[in-house]
Amino acid sequence: MDFDQDEERDGIRWSWNVWPSSRLEATRLVVPVGCMYTPLKEGMPLVYYEPVTCKGSCRSVLNPFCSIDVRGKLWVCPFCLQRNPFPPSYADISETNLPAELIPRYTTIEYAVQRNVPPSPPVFLIVLDTCLTDEELSDLKSALIMALSLMPENALIGLITFGKTVQVYELAFEDLPKSYVFNGTKDVTAKQVETLLQLGSKGTVRTPQMQGTQRSNRFLMPLSEAEFTLTSILEELQPDPNPVKSDKRPLRSTGVALSVAVGLLEVSFPNSGARVMLFTGGPVSQGPGMVVSEDLKEPIRSHTDLIKENCKYTKKAIKFYETISKRAVNSGHTVDVFACSYDQVGFYEMQEIAKRTGGFVVLADDFTGAMFKGSFQKIFTRDEKGILPMAFNATIEIQTSKELKVAGAIGHCASLGKKGSSVAETEIGMGNTNAWKLCGMDPNGSVAFYFEVVNQHANPIPPGQKGLVQILTHYQNAMGQKILRVTTVARDWADTNTNPQAIATGFDQETAATLMARIAVFKAETEEAFDILRWLDRMLIRLVSKFADYRKDDPNSFSLAPNFSIYPQFMFHLRRSHFLQVFNNSPDETAFYRYMLNRENVTNSLIMIQPTLESYSFEGPPVPVLLASTSVQPDKILLLDTFFRIVVHYGETIANWRKAGYAEDPSHENFRNLLQTPKDDAAALMKKRFPLPRYIECDQHTSQARFILATIDPVVTHTNIGNTGSGEVVFTDDVNLKVFMDHLKKLAVQSN
Repeated sequence: MDFDQDEERDGIRWSWNVWPSSRLEATRLVVPVGCMYTPLKEGMPLVYYEPVTCKGSCRSVLNPFCSIDVRGKLWVCPFCLQRNPFPPSYADISETNLPAELIPRYTTIEYAVQRNVPPSPPVFLIVLDTCLTDEELSDLKSALIMALSLMPENALIGLITFGKTVQVYELAFEDLPKSYVFNGTKDVTAKQVETLLQLGSKGTVRTPQMQGTQRSNRFLMPLSEAEFTLTSILEELQPDPNPVKSDKRPLRSTGVALSVAVGLLEVSFPNSGARVMLFTGGPVSQGPGMVVSEDLKEPIRSHTDLIKENCKYTKKAIKFYETISKRAVNSGHTVDVFACSYDQVGFYEMQEIAKRTGGFVVLADDFTGAMFKGSFQKIFTRDEKGILPMAFNATIEIQTSKELKVAGAIGHCASLGKKGSSVAETEIGMGNTNAWKLCGMDPNGSVAFYFEVVNQHANPIPPGQKGLVQILTHYQNAMGQKILRVTTVARDWADTNTNPQAIATGFDQETAATLMARIAVFKAETEEAFDILRWLDRMLIRLVSKFADYRKDDPNSFSLAPNFSIYPQFMFHLRRSHFLQVFNNSPDETAFYRYMLNRENVTNSLIMIQPTLESYSFEGPPVPVLLASTSVQPDKILLLDTFFRIVVHYGETIANWRKAGYAEDPSHENFRNLLQTPKDDAAALMKKRFPLPRYIECDQHTSQARFILATIDPVVTHTNIGNTGSGEVVFTDDVNLKVFMDHLKKLAVQSN
């Protein structure tokens, strides 16, 4: 079976593609049986009829692994072995006339469900910080007006602004737009929002687009009717009028603004697709959720303050934002955070609202730069069918065959606390459930699921029997249609006693590294960094000592199979990464890096863990090179991709030639092309990346070159210069990959 196709066909990748047949064998694998699943992977077949479900307790959906009796018009559920009759619409079924869901290649299929119910329009509620400079506010307003032209026609739109106070704008009457003002220091419940905004039957506005199914109201109007009013309000919007002294911060009521926004949607559109899009330009400095006072002499908390518990607002703020996130999850609403500031804004405290609801997060320096504008525009770029590639108000449920149970999930979701027969006793991440809520999804968003083999060693699995997992994802697409995506995957069981190599050949080191990185980041929320690094080391030593070839106590005999050989490198770079090392990063930045690792698919996660490095020279086309200081050469240009940054680094000789103006000389066309090619390749990488990475060009030995030096493996350092050949000298006490591997081999081959 070609497992590489599974990601293309099903949006799924497994750490182990052959599963151990007993709980005992599974514990010896070290890396858990798990998968990375992308629930909105594009290009899946869509059918316009209702799914056929099992009449037994499992409620699984008809799939290619079911046994069928075409004569008796019956099918047997592979999960609970219940015999089910086919519905009358399947009367013509035969060996040569199968419905799509029984065709072997359609292991993932989508059903357009509830087709008789008019589609629910998506809702976009803009929450806008007005404590900005004239230039920043002007650029932000332009970006929002541009976004209005890209939103679906049937979308509902609303606007809330905040500074010292919070203002909710009424959009129903274009001749006299007005706003309702809330105190920025007091939290409000959904019931209070309903009362204060008069959102009872009086506040309801009927529109042709609603077709009687949804309530529109004066604050959330169809875009086609409110676009002119909203554009006018945005164009006339001024910075917050509250005067700010030179030694003070602006009073920013972000917490209350979010609470009002979530309350407005809770009352107006519960369990319907909606996004709160927060745009903020600085820290929350008043009211619930505040992270720092208005006095500039009081610095915003650092990692050291968090470790020493020297941050008086943090715990209270985290609790406040967690409460808001629970409210949003219960109503199925997404919260996006666009934070553009040279200072921290408090994303560390408010990260739960985006994590639990699956929102977009962009951290940039300002609203005027390409990083924010490019990222924001990408959200509203439609796919080939002209649909926004986003989904709302989703739930994911997992069914497993009886030998396997689901231990938990790590990703941007929230537990639904559903206890079924598929739930494991062991908990990894968000466990004790087989169902999760994903309020917002997009084509890159991926969730890690972890499983536990529960079959006992004394109970051998019959030959030829497969382990099965079915993932059911209910969601609302950007057009308002309700969709059910069904992915069913099967894997062979293997007994390590009779066939020890079978499991090893099915190991996917890239997926395994990503799954282990997510567990490490999940642990980092509550455990000391030192303990997590020790845990990663122990796991790595156990894994390689089980699967490497070696003679006892002879490190020189140590060798790993190709599908294990890069795994130790991934762990080496993970240990040094922003995810586990917080030095030189603010709490907001660390929270953002971890947030992105828990969001992306395997390919993008690996770039974050072990960045890619390409070398450009006159010797030929660009080539991938080792992420090591020996790759930094004076006559080479390097292109570093860390996912968050893309760096074009000019070697000393190349930089001198460029400064001498050789590129302008018509006789040096090759040199001109050499300078241009990495820039073109960098632009191509940035085009498909979200959020837009920071782009940096630098010369060897300049201050900006630190972005390369901080990432590469320090092969040449101030302690061993002259012993390792040429390359850039890195001033660090970190061990390099060779030393790390030497220690690993020594520990792995030890007799005890």
